[in-house]
Amino acid sequence: MMSLNRYRLKHLRNQGHKGARRASKLLERPDRLIGLILIGNNLVNILASAIATVIAIRLYGDAGIAIATVLLTLVILIFAEITPKTIAALHPERVAFPFSFILLPLLRLFLPMVMAINSVTNGILQLMGFRTEQQEGEALSQEELRTIVTESGAMIPSRHRRMLVNILDLEQVTVNDIMVPRNEVYGIDLDDDDSVIMQQLQESTHTLLPVWNEDINDIRGVLHMRNLSRVLTGDGLCRNALQEEMDKPYFIPENTPLHTQLLQFQQKKVRLGIVVDEYGDVMGLVALEDILEEIVGEFTSNLADDNEEINTMTDGSTLCSGTVSIRDLNKQRGWTLPTDGPKTISGLALEALEAFPTGQVSVRLPGYLLEVEEIEGNLISKVRISPLDID
Repeated sequence: MMSLNRYRLKHLRNQGHKGARRASKLLERPDRLIGLILIGNNLVNILASAIATVIAIRLYGDAGIAIATVLLTLVILIFAEITPKTIAALHPERVAFPFSFILLPLLRLFLPMVMAINSVTNGILQLMGFRTEQQEGEALSQEELRTIVTESGAMIPSRHRRMLVNILDLEQVTVNDIMVPRNEVYGIDLDDDDSVIMQQLQESTHTLLPVWNEDINDIRGVLHMRNLSRVLTGDGLCRNALQEEMDKPYFIPENTPLHTQLLQFQQKKVRLGIVVDEYGDVMGLVALEDILEEIVGEFTSNLADDNEEINTMTDGSTLCSGTVSIRDLNKQRGWTLPTDGPKTISGLALEALEAFPTGQVSVRLPGYLLEVEEIEGNLISKVRISPLDID
């Protein structure tokens, strides 16, 4: 009875399983159930000891006491304790459900005796500081639920398990962990010539394009590519129509948790957010698709680009672009590089070096060796990472 999975028991009870209903009723007061079982168990054991002792004395005299004690101990251990309880522990439902049909009437029959004995034991427990009526709730914490999902095995397909775990991880990830950094944002600068803007519109692979004036910190709006035909005329680009067709930009703080932002996207009916820091400067962009990819995995053409930025070398090391996200690299390689500070490999190398490198240098992190391979201007463009064996 005590080995029953309480969540499966609740599921079966809700489905109308009679055995599960009886077992649930018995487990509502485990002190009474334990009292009933132990009353019967001790009554049978003591009665068996008395009968065995009497028979053994008549057959063997005083030596029969020792003989009866040894033989009865072996019989009770093997046939009344270890064997049946092992079977019950291995197959709790197959044992508990049928026997609940017997235990429930017995509990009603011996309820006065059970309550009398429990009143004494509960009084002793109260003196020791325990409260039998205050049972721990069955609510699961996030980590416990994660363990259940992870250990569910073949009961839940592996792809579904990953999605469920990713949903649980949304609370621990913020928008600045998955955003497109400002230096990689593809958008329209109103200060450019019409020909440049036309070329950008023609070559764009994005559905939503931010529009700014001279600097990305001065974002004027977001253009949806479905409205492209309305901003183009026979003579080319119509800037007035472009201004009218832009949606109002939606700004979000950089430390917003992903699960909160997902709800915000749903409530505000928008798909693109401008991530800003505490000073109002633009940090990057985050789209609804970016959050969905955190749950279901990559489903855009960006995956091919990411694979080109992360390469496995012949010596077992990994050569990657400095702009690669640490979280993405950890997911792909199964590593545990720190993610509580910088978000990119370049930033992680700079933090560890505590200075901008002037050439090829290496730095050791717990469990990893980072080697700066290439530098372009003020950016670390290539980093080689080698996992270290730690005894």
